[in-house]
Amino acid sequence: MRRVVLALMLSLALVVAGAAPALAQNSPVEIVNWWTAGGEEDALIALFEVFRDQHPEFEPISSAVAGGAGTDAKAVMITRLVGGNPPDSFQVHGGAELFHSYVDPGFMQPVTHLLEEWDVVDDFNPEILDLVRGEDGEIYSVPLNIHRSNVMWTNQRILEEHGLEAPETIEEMFDVFEALEEAGVTPLALGDLNRWPTLHLFENLMLATMGPEDYNALWDGTVTFDHEGLREALELLDQALEYVNPDHAALDWQGAAELLVEDEAVFNVMGDWAEGYFRAVGWEPLEDYGWTTVPGTEGNFMVVTDTFGLPEGISNPEGARAWLQTVASREGQDAFNPIKGSIPARIDPDVERYSIYLQSSIEDFAQDNLTPSIAHGSAAPEGFVSEFEDILNEFVTVRDVDHTLDRMQTIAGEYLN
Repeated sequence: MRRVVLALMLSLALVVAGAAPALAQNSPVEIVNWWTAGGEEDALIALFEVFRDQHPEFEPISSAVAGGAGTDAKAVMITRLVGGNPPDSFQVHGGAELFHSYVDPGFMQPVTHLLEEWDVVDDFNPEILDLVRGEDGEIYSVPLNIHRSNVMWTNQRILEEHGLEAPETIEEMFDVFEALEEAGVTPLALGDLNRWPTLHLFENLMLATMGPEDYNALWDGTVTFDHEGLREALELLDQALEYVNPDHAALDWQGAAELLVEDEAVFNVMGDWAEGYFRAVGWEPLEDYGWTTVPGTEGNFMVVTDTFGLPEGISNPEGARAWLQTVASREGQDAFNPIKGSIPARIDPDVERYSIYLQSSIEDFAQDNLTPSIAHGSAAPEGFVSEFEDILNEFVTVRDVDHTLDRMQTIAGEYLN
């Protein structure tokens, strides 16, 4: 009997030992991103679940680098790429950021052949594909989503309490701000600890004062930075800063959004990832929070798109390609975007899965003028964006319009001409 028991134990040990290599076959796929807040992380987890279902032989590993707009993540990525230590894939904004920082230096492989192999090229919005298509005609990353920059979020309860409505024009905006200020309520929440939210606010004021044609023409050089609309936008920013929370320099974008949730402020100009945060904390659309386009920008859609590419020299190319296939899939995009607070880059979403706000965003995207975001990498090279952020954050302190305009024109001459 003892021999039988020992034999059974030996057999079980062999079975377990034999199973171990099978478990180890779930090879890791490292993905660098900056989604660590609220609904962002939840959305990534949902996308990972689709990836595991579609490709069970791989295990996604999130190498997240905290910091809105990816400022810190981008620095990490450049260091790793230059050092020959690329992740299997990484988050990158479509547009100038993708090409100037990663494609032009030779860090990225084209993915056109993969999208063609999966027969999904025609499933993407063509204007978004243009943001990831190089001058050689090759596509260099897979767009996962589309965010809108020019949204003004509102605390509905406070507005109703004071008998106010969301403004449609710049003049109305400052009238409402003044009424709230007199009532002892902070009108505009800002969190510029990480610098980019000031630029985020300013780019929308630029769109309002310049209009979409002139704003877009800044980036091909047919309109220059001595445009009168730039001065007007700075003057509006100067005026708006009179109505922001005094602790703005100590808060990040989520901290500013939290001021609305805590009934400490009424408006916040932020991309629609803020809606992912609002829903993550249990706020209800049109009851707790509302939205409007930034006054003066109606009919325009300031575009931000998050994409994933295929770096050169990666350790798990098969896993990376599998990851990109999930990113490109309808299932992946419909799992991720409703939670993230963004709309899909594909043109065939299951619309019923999206919130009231996101359904309206899908409709607007199809008909509005599209303009590229500066703060989120689509309009201009990373060096320009970084210096533009520095200039604006100095402006928040010194509030000198002429000096700021001079600096803006100088860096435009260095980076854009």
